[in-house]
Amino acid sequence: MENTSPALSISIAVLTALLALTGFGIYTAFGPPSRTLDDPFDDHDD
Repeated sequence: MENTSPALSISIAVLTALLALTGFGIYTAFGPPSRTLDDPFDDHDD
């Protein structure tokens, strides 16, 4: 590549980090690890 601006590199890095965190959160919430999550509303009977 020629001269790329630092702002473009930083924005791509931030976007990649946000997408990775979002993907990990979705995997944790709906994937196989979700079986170990507890529902606090089921713990308390009103």
